[in-house]
Amino acid sequence: MKILKYSFITIASILIILVSLFAQKDISKDLLISKYTNAQSKFMPIMGMRVHYRDQGNAQDSIPLVLIHGTSSSLHTWEKVITILNEPSYGNKRVISLDMPAFGLTGPNPANKYDYDNFTTVIDSLLIKLNVNKCIIGGNSLGGGIAWHYQVAHPNKVAKLILIDASGYPKKNEKGSLGFTIAQIPVINNLLLYITPKSLVRKSIEGVYYDKSLIQETTVTRYHELLLCEGNRRAALSLFKNKINQDTELIKTIQAPTLILWGREDGLISVDNTKLFNADIKNSKVVIFDKVGHVPNEEAPQKVADAIYSFIQ
Repeated sequence: MKILKYSFITIASILIILVSLFAQKDISKDLLISKYTNAQSKFMPIMGMRVHYRDQGNAQDSIPLVLIHGTSSSLHTWEKVITILNEPSYGNKRVISLDMPAFGLTGPNPANKYDYDNFTTVIDSLLIKLNVNKCIIGGNSLGGGIAWHYQVAHPNKVAKLILIDASGYPKKNEKGSLGFTIAQIPVINNLLLYITPKSLVRKSIEGVYYDKSLIQETTVTRYHELLLCEGNRRAALSLFKNKINQDTELIKTIQAPTLILWGREDGLISVDNTKLFNADIKNSKVVIFDKVGHVPNEEAPQKVADAIYSFIQ
């Protein structure tokens, strides 16, 4: 019994020392708003939050493209793709992107609810306030899961669906990224509320890119600082601890024409999932990018933009 007591005291002491030496404070949201917004950035009051979004391109486009980011990301993940789609040669498509609750400059949901129903309500509320009755919706990773759940909930509001390395099926032997792995380890994951080194964020990004040379220091800094935005670490950890339940049978009910894009070297969600989506969604098409990882929208934006443009014509 004494050995157990001393072991507990030793571990607790080590944790206290680690926190005192390496703890990082939250960063003020106001400070990050001044750094990570631009002329297109706006905030919409929804469900007790100020949702950060951008509505870019042709304002007369009645069926805009809505893009949803993945876990621990933000609307910035789509910047290069949107820049291309807004070019005249690509039809100057209207594109709406947003920071989902728990992430980016939107931050925590006051109700601490992070599930597909909640995410669907946030997106639908934003589109209603923007007078959008129908859209083409797409997403990467968790954002892809959110996108197809939105289509299932509101089939009459979705003209087409785009899934980019999307969540939807149980994982198999994917190695994942370092940050995601730590976030799912009980007790240890609580340290992430206080100790979130930039080096960990860099390692996590390296785990989702195939070509590591494409990772820019500004990208690592943005991911790190937005993770440290006040309340975001606790919100993200809550999402990891309370895994989002998803019914894969619902995928079979999707009727919208669907484009399935994937990086062949995705280490988080295997490219084999393209076969599952393609089989379950009858009106679907698969495009696989060679030598690309989990976030093709960042790693191969031109290829993604070209595939989207061809699909939505």
